[in-house]
Amino acid sequence: MASNRKLGRTTDIRMAMLKNLTTDVILHGKVETTEARAKEVKSIVDSIIALAVKEKDNFEEVEVKVVKAKLDSKGNKVTELVKSKNGNEYLKVVKEETTEKRQKDMPSRLNARRKIMRKTNKVKDEKGNNIDVPALLFNDLAPKYADRTGGYTRIVKAGPRKGDGAEVAILQLV
Repeated sequence: MASNRKLGRTTDIRMAMLKNLTTDVILHGKVETTEARAKEVKSIVDSIIALAVKEKDNFEEVEVKVVKAKLDSKGNKVTELVKSKNGNEYLKVVKEETTEKRQKDMPSRLNARRKIMRKTNKVKDEKGNNIDVPALLFNDLAPKYADRTGGYTRIVKAGPRKGDGAEVAILQLV
């Protein structure tokens, strides 16, 4: 017996479709799709959120030395004129060393991050910057669902679709 629905697709197409739907539910809070797809994605999203809730506080703060280019008041890199051994002159960017506090994932949280990344897609916002989906789950959704033991999503039936009569459902975060 198959443990999951085939959804009338080959494996690679089905997995890509499920990753897309999973990512959309996490980012936008809801997605409208067929009932069978919604039931399949519901289990994936619930397992990902449960994983994020379990690992949300499993990190440590560490101080890291960071070497950056020194910037002037306009935000441009500061350069200095340097002479090489053979007499040539060139511009060299002035570097400054600072320390920053960063979160370092513990091994189980790192494993959870990798599992989440395996089941979701990489996403960019309107400006072209990458959205860190695991960080979104750990920092925004996990604290919201910390007091729940499960049931992070719900399926609302929306009736038959006009074109082919397929049962449409809305999968949304609770």
